[in-house]
Amino acid sequence: MRPFLRYASLSLPVFMALFAHPAKADGERQLLQQINAYRAHPDRCDGSYARALAPLTLKSSLALPVDYGGGLRDGLKAAGYQAALVQTIHLVGAHDVESAFDLLQRDYCDSMLDGQYADIGLSRAGSQWRVVLARPQIDPHLGNQQAADKVLLAMVNSARAHPRMCGYQRFAAARPLSWNGALGTAAEGHSRAMAHDNYFAHQGLAGDSPGDRAHAAGYRGRNIGENIAAGQGSPSDAMQGWLASPGHCANLMNPLFTQVGAGYANNARSDKGIYWTMLFGAP
Repeated sequence: MRPFLRYASLSLPVFMALFAHPAKADGERQLLQQINAYRAHPDRCDGSYARALAPLTLKSSLALPVDYGGGLRDGLKAAGYQAALVQTIHLVGAHDVESAFDLLQRDYCDSMLDGQYADIGLSRAGSQWRVVLARPQIDPHLGNQQAADKVLLAMVNSARAHPRMCGYQRFAAARPLSWNGALGTAAEGHSRAMAHDNYFAHQGLAGDSPGDRAHAAGYRGRNIGENIAAGQGSPSDAMQGWLASPGHCANLMNPLFTQVGAGYANNARSDKGIYWTMLFGAP
């Protein structure tokens, strides 16, 4: 029997990014203290009650120079920060920390109290300040490879437990998949290769196919299928994207598959930041 090969790929756009140099001056740290104190005990911008927010973490990779004019996305990647959400604020005429904070509170109150942001970059040149607010692409609770593997296995089996439409194709509920170590090794290896070599494709740079990688890892199954994704910061984001795509969804629901392996890898200096691979098989 010829191997059943069905491959599907998914990529989500990465939001715009900003470049930074380390923030060293005491003034920047003092401004950060005021911002975080305000987030801990905020007065809502319209005067109503506001809940306390987590403090922002100072990141040198987000300390965009006041006069920076280069390529923002490429610069941030070069600095090692991939942002899912980012905003830059330019303050003019603030001669000290207090006046800089007053300008932020007056003109950018909503931004300071936006709970989506987790990190901040600060820089100063005379009376000009640059504030960069960002949320990293990768979920800080992602955990290690083993934890992500367990989450992905639970999610794919939860999806297969219910009938669903994959585009115009109807699938009945399918039996759960079992984890296969060889498929997991091949999947993680392909994710690492994509992250390290900065590409996104089912075919490796050496010409290897998903079946080639599975068999090289020791898998001897007949049928091989592969889903890949890039740019999603958590297992749930990757799985939601696959289920929303007819080709990925069909692989996830295919009753011929009985085993699965998966893995991710990240490289902040790559185009997509994080890469996911899920390999399906049947012995």
